[in-house]
Amino acid sequence: MTPTARLAAAIDLLFEMEAAPKRPADAVANNFFRERRYIGGGDRRAVSTLVWSVLRAWRRLAWWLERSGGEATPRLLVAGLSVLEGRPVESLQRAFSGGRYAPDVLEPFEVRVLKALEGHTLDHPDMPRAVALEVPDWILPRLEAQFGAETAAEIAGLTAPATLDLRVNLLRGTREQAMAALAEDGIEAQPTPLSPWGLRVPSRQPVTATKAFREGLVEIQDEGSQLVVQAVAVAPDMRVLDYCAGAGGKTLGLAMAMGNRGHIVACDVSEPRLDGAVRRLRRAGVHNVERHLLVSGDKWAKRRAGSFDRVLVDAPCPGTGTWRRNPDARLRLTPEDLSELVAKQSAILDAAANLVRPGGRLIYATCSVLEDENGSQITGFLARRADYTQLDLHEPATAAIAPAALSPRSPLLRLTPRRHGTDGFFTAVLARTA
Repeated sequence: MTPTARLAAAIDLLFEMEAAPKRPADAVANNFFRERRYIGGGDRRAVSTLVWSVLRAWRRLAWWLERSGGEATPRLLVAGLSVLEGRPVESLQRAFSGGRYAPDVLEPFEVRVLKALEGHTLDHPDMPRAVALEVPDWILPRLEAQFGAETAAEIAGLTAPATLDLRVNLLRGTREQAMAALAEDGIEAQPTPLSPWGLRVPSRQPVTATKAFREGLVEIQDEGSQLVVQAVAVAPDMRVLDYCAGAGGKTLGLAMAMGNRGHIVACDVSEPRLDGAVRRLRRAGVHNVERHLLVSGDKWAKRRAGSFDRVLVDAPCPGTGTWRRNPDARLRLTPEDLSELVAKQSAILDAAANLVRPGGRLIYATCSVLEDENGSQITGFLARRADYTQLDLHEPATAAIAPAALSPRSPLLRLTPRRHGTDGFFTAVLARTA
């Protein structure tokens, strides 16, 4: 594709995202490229990079466009980003030529708006703080209460491009073998600093096309997610429940940590997500996992009350900890969404707690940095359940988490991109009285 064709494709993709505001941007993008298989891998990455750059700068771009008499249309968002990054409007007019595979010619009012942006950069001292930080107005006070003077730096970490992390599947080979196998396909990976199973690839690479991935030697999984698996602290002879398993990312890590022994039950309310785990389990060589679909009126949980050594609740959340991967998520999030999810998390935590055997552990995790979903949930749960106590993750008997991942003042795991180079994750380990 030519540079102008990439511009046109980016605009088309943004139009499709605009037409499906409730769908995650990555799901829209996957469908967009699946319907256009003629777009090669390099062009897909270039188009995606441009679109994700727009998503990361959406609030500032919209502010500039409104200030200049325009509005945040896909065409002006893409063109405005180019101008604010230093591209002359005359150059853009040549690119928006209306020719084959090129964007339509810029309208006179679009040219006027873009001309008003020349000589400026994305940031401006008159921007409201929430706009400058690229977060919703209503959520900024929550983040400020949590991070204080470090709020701007923490948000910058949450909205920067993400790393590409892999988890080595020890059922298939060692970390060194995985690094060598990836190198054969031209991908240089380095060990992650916190997870003993992790590898980090410095930039977006076609990992899924490698032999190491196809044969189940590596899985794509953020290092923070790997630390959540570590916090479960499983052993080969245990009965383990992954209560909100989704497509099975953490289930795979648990099975590996158990050496493919013991018994794992992967539950979820979504049948498509559970079905999607089957291929991943087979590729990884995992055979100690049973899947179970949770449905209304199901007696399964009642029959298995108090029977699991470990129950992991990777609770559904709006994913504030994954904004660097899903910058569109922060644009869709509303206070009502958060309130509904907080209530759901509390109910799931209470239900899962009944499945832990006396002396067993309940592990609660989110990919969130909001206290409403994290520490406040644990405080509320412990007030409701006198038969549970909180364990300190600093204690080796709780879990062998790398000290660098832990705060010296907290028994909990609180990860952020700025401090740890991972997605934002929260984890608490709770023990049921024996």
